[in-house]
Amino acid sequence: MDDRFERAIRRQLRRAGRQFEAAKRAYAEGRDDPAGAASGAARYDLPADEEGRARIVCRRHAERRAISVDDAGRPACFESGHPDCEGCAEDVRDGVVETW
Repeated sequence: MDDRFERAIRRQLRRAGRQFEAAKRAYAEGRDDPAGAASGAARYDLPADEEGRARIVCRRHAERRAISVDDAGRPACFESGHPDCEGCAEDVRDGVVETW
């Protein structure tokens, strides 16, 4: 192969690799950026009341609650270390929490 041709091909491959990495990074930043995304119930696609509070069924007390959810997926009643609360927060983040 001609040296100039090889250099041109390698240059194009490097350019394509850089563009791919930039696109991948931009996608990840856009997906994970809480400032650009909705917050609370909307962020986790949960049904909400007219005030924007998520309508979930509390695992710990087995009751319906309309409650705010922070950007980390924890309901306002979340108690760190309690197994029911920890499981509820995980379910909110995974999108499988029981709602009403």
